Amino acid sequence: MKKIRILNLYPDEMNIYGDSGNVLTLTRRLQWHGYDSEVLFFHPGDTFPNDVDLVIGGGGQDSGQKKISNDLIRIAPNLKKLAKGGVPMLMICGLFQLFGHRFVTENGTEIKGISIFDAETIAKDKRLIGNIVIETDFGKVIGYENHSGQTFLKNGQKPFGTIIKGEGNNADDRTEGARTNNVFGSYLHGSLLPKNPVFADYLIKTAVQKKFGKSSTLKKLDESISTRARESAESRPR
Repeated sequence: MKKIRILNLYPDEMNIYGDSGNVLTLTRRLQWHGYDSEVLFFHPGDTFPNDVDLVIGGGGQDSGQKKISNDLIRIAPNLKKLAKGGVPMLMICGLFQLFGHRFVTENGTEIKGISIFDAETIAKDKRLIGNIVIETDFGKVIGYENHSGQTFLKNGQKPFGTIIKGEGNNADDRTEGARTNNVFGSYLHGSLLPKNPVFADYLIKTAVQKKFGKSSTLKKLDESISTRARESAESRPR
């Protein structure tokens, strides 16, 4: 079987809200679509692997972000090369913040980011928590947000989506997440991908076609269960 290699960044430090479910979703859907997968777990100090087709990262506490920040800067040239080449990536919460220019914690400590997104995050007193629905290029995307860091996109930086229900990047501008090329950042936990198969398959199709050619296709899957899950999640109060 043709194989897609998934790089999971910092799975120990950046996985406090079940974001590893995004990796599981990708491996299962790849299997259903007729592709094999290999998950590479990347830890601080590891050698950056060759031949990476998809990159996934999750959320973490401020302490986790501090632990991995220097290592993330170390591998930034590798990640930027992949991003420029169109490799699909999904960064949730803490790693979304560190893919911007900086994250300033509540006590004023600045943690430098790698500037794939033209954005910065400032910790605020107000915590943004609750079910969230956003409108994106892939239709409605549904999840759950829980963050005190508020992210502000610079002029020209495209968001992942706009708010239908919830708070999103901050309490003011109704944006959620960010997108640069095929690199996506978001505050949506839940995990995000199980309830959003259209977006999951966009990441998969992008990786598959980049590696095996534009003629590569995905199978049509039975989405009845995920549809019911989406309907249930969307109907929940904030």
